[in-house]
Amino acid sequence: MDKSKEVFDFYEKGAEIGRLERGLGIIEAARTKELLSRFIRPGMTVYDVGGGIGYYSDWLACMGCQVSMFELAPSAVEWAKAHQTAPYKAYPADARELPVGNASCDVLLLMGPLYHLINRNDRMRALAEARRALRPEGLLIATGISKFSSATWALSTYRAANDFIDDDVYMDMLRGELTTGEHIRPEKYPNFIASAYFHTPESFAFELKEAGFTVGSMLAIEGIIWPTPDLNVKWEDSSSRERLLELLRMTETEPSILGYSPHFMAVASK
Repeated sequence: MDKSKEVFDFYEKGAEIGRLERGLGIIEAARTKELLSRFIRPGMTVYDVGGGIGYYSDWLACMGCQVSMFELAPSAVEWAKAHQTAPYKAYPADARELPVGNASCDVLLLMGPLYHLINRNDRMRALAEARRALRPEGLLIATGISKFSSATWALSTYRAANDFIDDDVYMDMLRGELTTGEHIRPEKYPNFIASAYFHTPESFAFELKEAGFTVGSMLAIEGIIWPTPDLNVKWEDSSSRERLLELLRMTETEPSILGYSPHFMAVASK
């Protein structure tokens, strides 16, 4: 199957609906919002490129930002429009060719396109479009998936919950991710994330710099806490959650373990 079609179909069929409201997605969403709040203020013009079903667009609109969301899958755009709790604009669009004017936003989010564009030239095109759309000194906030994420996830539950490490198909997938960065979804696992490019934090920052951005921060999203046993139960307890967050915040910029986080965020300026 053509990899771009696989990605399109994955999101067109509703892969993002509810994802950030269950399991590790709850922690990913809470931390992403925490980090975004450090850099985005009410009244800013924000483009959410690859915004899925509008989870963060809606939240930013509720904050008082002027938000436009751009998403490849038309069904996701329609979902976003139908479930707004604050008004924002939503359009079907490709991150490599945005229907926006030059220097027209304060902040541009790329939280998805840079790992679903497997070809480096396509990623650089998306970054060039982001740079074109940003005002002088505007902020690019981009997320990547760690090339170690599939391996560390399988290892974290290997003892009791799964046998993925013993599965030749899964191990072949891991070999590809760890040697080339390319995640090719096996036919055996149709519910896994569609084909993607998984970065190291260093390679992610390098691509942003090559595109002309100045990288100010590299931040772990789920960080070191994600394999905590019964994490979602602990997260529901306010005292436990604050201790987990304290540990995460203390280590969120530590280069030596940044790649251990399933997702990481780069904050860069034009």
